[in-house]
Amino acid sequence: MKTLAFLFSILLIFGCEKSSSQKESSKLVLTGSSTIAPLAAEIGKQFEKENPGVRIDVQTGGSSRGIADVRKGLSNIGMASRALKESEKKLYAHKIALDGVCVILNSENSVEMLTDEQVLKIYTKKITNWKEVGGDDAAITVVNKAEGRSTLEIFAYYFKLKNSDIKPDVIIGDNEQGIKTVAGDKYAIGYVSIGTAEYNYQNRVAIKLLACNGITASTKTLAEGTFPISRPLNLVTTSVPEGLVKKFIDYCQSKKVYDLIKSQYFVPPVN
Repeated sequence: MKTLAFLFSILLIFGCEKSSSQKESSKLVLTGSSTIAPLAAEIGKQFEKENPGVRIDVQTGGSSRGIADVRKGLSNIGMASRALKESEKKLYAHKIALDGVCVILNSENSVEMLTDEQVLKIYTKKITNWKEVGGDDAAITVVNKAEGRSTLEIFAYYFKLKNSDIKPDVIIGDNEQGIKTVAGDKYAIGYVSIGTAEYNYQNRVAIKLLACNGITASTKTLAEGTFPISRPLNLVTTSVPEGLVKKFIDYCQSKKVYDLIKSQYFVPPVN
């Protein structure tokens, strides 16, 4: 009897461990870009419905966190709203959508356009008053993204700026925070994801999107490939995807999620 009880307990423990392992393998953790996170969360919900028992956990923190977490094994998939850097070439990037970065002003600001040179001078404090670019006699509030945000990297790369060149009055994290800051300050200037900006503008948030080099900032011009400041939205892995990771990434790249991509004001990738 003691032998049977011992064998039964071993089987019970083994069964629990197996059950725990199965549960563990049916969960995916994604961390990183706050630009990608809302889209990944929506895709995750749809994926969960089609795959009962699977859980998709999406966490933000910026593209740098996404890269760092996936490298350390803290997440299954990193989210990076930019191309991989030279130092990251050993990682695998899986493009799921396209986005752009645009400059935004408060809708009550009388300035309707800025040249690249004017934007550069505003962000380096060589221009500090709106009257210098045809606006009101008022100090400019420069809103900048925090270190580690890919939107900052794209913006700085386009305007050929080092992070240390930028002289901000306000430092923000995600796109929504940037939009709220500019919408709440008539004399603020910021830059955010085109998709997020377009969505908020169409929902009557007090911002306006500025053209870049005469090209309207919109998902339409982004899709046409004419808007100058664009970027890929990537899911990142440390190796060639397998199992559930591969299944989810393939799903994110399929036409099944094109409607979700468009609803988030991004552009489905051109394969």
